[in-house]
Amino acid sequence: MLINKIFKKIEKQINKNIILLYIKGTPELPVCGFSNKALQIMYKCTKNFSYINVLEDNEIRKALPKFGNWPTFPQLWINKKLIGGCDIITEMYNCNELQILIKKTLKNHKINN
Repeated sequence: MLINKIFKKIEKQINKNIILLYIKGTPELPVCGFSNKALQIMYKCTKNFSYINVLEDNEIRKALPKFGNWPTFPQLWINKKLIGGCDIITEMYNCNELQILIKKTLKNHKINN
């Protein structure tokens, strides 16, 4: 089944990237305000994250909400776990949880922030 192939592709992306942000657009040219806000917060926390532009892969864009059981973009994944979208990223950042999680994650993977 095609969905299994796409899910395997998503799984591979998440497994390969310790901190992964699925966004609409690119860091240089975000296409939606929520993706832009998430990017700005991430850059305040670290430059050590990967991103995937879901607008470049229609299959990923359609399948990722089912895969993570999260309907919208952006989606932040850390250590193979879905953290959430823009609202959760913002809330976690505002109470310093996101900074602590990212710092701990990078330290555990021996990556300098």
